[in-house]
Amino acid sequence: MDKINIKNLEIFARHGVLPEENTINQKFLISASLYMDLSEAGRFDDLGKTLDYAKICGDIKKFIENSSFCLIETAAEKLAAILLNENPPLRRIWLEVKKPWAPITIPVETVSVEIERSKHTVYIALGSNIGDRKAHLDYAVSELGKAEGCRVVNVSSYISTKPYGYAEQDDFLNGCLELETLLTPIELLKLLLSIEEKSGRVRDIRWGPRTLDLDIVFYDDIVISGDTLRIPHAQAHMRHFVLTPLSEIAPYFLHPVLRKTVAELLDELEAK
Repeated sequence: MDKINIKNLEIFARHGVLPEENTINQKFLISASLYMDLSEAGRFDDLGKTLDYAKICGDIKKFIENSSFCLIETAAEKLAAILLNENPPLRRIWLEVKKPWAPITIPVETVSVEIERSKHTVYIALGSNIGDRKAHLDYAVSELGKAEGCRVVNVSSYISTKPYGYAEQDDFLNGCLELETLLTPIELLKLLLSIEEKSGRVRDIRWGPRTLDLDIVFYDDIVISGDTLRIPHAQAHMRHFVLTPLSEIAPYFLHPVLRKTVAELLDELEAK
């Protein structure tokens, strides 16, 4: 992927564990690599197709000067999140925060922290069959859109489906959404569980009635098989109520294990 490099932006600010470091300005050097597609900017000589690196430098300076953290690790983490959230074309960022005046009694040129953070594309299945089903799904979409480090990119139509596994219950309303997020898979899972809990979700019958059900179907093209989380969702390719709305917003997404698109998986399921 293309990138814009910023090297050793000099800023004076107050970050450190010692009390005096929070009151006296020290020198920090910030370097960044900003990853995005620059092909259109290059072809058309158009500033609107790239990032204004003068503005990015100003944004970095403003954040580092106007905040104060004990750890430069925190300064780097917060800065990466802000730059990724506020610049939609930016897909990934590498940051280095150097502290040349670190309070170390042994001669040292500089101390620094390097991090790399990315935006991730996630597809989430939504379901509800208790109360106002549409309101529950809309609530989930709204909460995910407001969550820090998250942006709802696309939402499918909602479809009514028969219950799966446990038949003695009302029909479900199902949908899928595309989420752009900075959260890790485990962080995202915790967020989904908290949204379910706030909606009144009770887990007493497997595949039983629920106010809200939120499942991670895909997270980029990663594969996770753990005790608490499996990605891709283990049974998504066998469920009409997942594949039908998902095919509306991501028909050509390739299942990282089965190596078939969502549209192909839906066609196969319907053929059966």
